[in-house]
Amino acid sequence: MKKRATKKSSDPRFDDTRLIESSGNVFVDLGFDEAEAKVMALRVELMVRLREHLSGMTQGEAAKLLGVTQPRVSALLKGAWKDFSIDMLLKFAARAGMNPELRLAA
Repeated sequence: MKKRATKKSSDPRFDDTRLIESSGNVFVDLGFDEAEAKVMALRVELMVRLREHLSGMTQGEAAKLLGVTQPRVSALLKGAWKDFSIDMLLKFAARAGMNPELRLAA
């Protein structure tokens, strides 16, 4: 038996109008440990900046520039953040000529 799609008008979840203030980090808001959430947010920021930098290139051109395969570039551009470590993303940024730097705040 097929499951019927829930209509917006009949789903009580859509009636919830509470506003919850964000912590500023979506991963903290989702319940991740604060340290892990910061690392995840950094990975996402690196991916967004790389996507912006690579815009206008074909995936093949970007793959050559980054020294990876086209499917890896596709995963990067789709935002598959779990597939890329910060180390790898920093290497990509350096290979793309973005001159990445790491700064720590006290």
